Amino acid sequence: MNQSGNYDILYAEDNPNDAELTLRGFRKNNLVNQVFHVKDGEEALEFLFCRGRYEGRESGGKPLFVLLDLKMPKVDGLEVLREIKSDEKLRTIPVVMLTSSAEEKDIVESYKLGVNSYIIKPVEFEKLIVTVSEIGQYWCILNKSVH
Repeated sequence: MNQSGNYDILYAEDNPNDAELTLRGFRKNNLVNQVFHVKDGEEALEFLFCRGRYEGRESGGKPLFVLLDLKMPKVDGLEVLREIKSDEKLRTIPVVMLTSSAEEKDIVESYKLGVNSYIIKPVEFEKLIVTVSEIGQYWCILNKSVH
């Protein structure tokens, strides 16, 4: 972890193959300085709320955006989204759901909870790289957020 505990992106993904491809996509396009990858929703919440494993992390450092998988062990992406959007200090952080689920109920529930974007993960490597690049360009470069 870097000294300040500040990261451009908090990325929550339990599938190691998907995580590696997505991280490779960010690196390939030199979009961000720091991506912090967690492997489940519980760890994402610990990171964001500076508790558990991340108790000593600076609480002032909020990521530019959170990239969440929907179906994760321990705590799923919807619960992570619910907790982010219900917290006064964190609710302004944009949250992007990057998932393989195209189920309408998942999309509707995500938007009801305040997701900023819902993107279905492409299966093909090259399309995933392009998608990740576009996500990074939009949320890290084009979008103006409140911190």
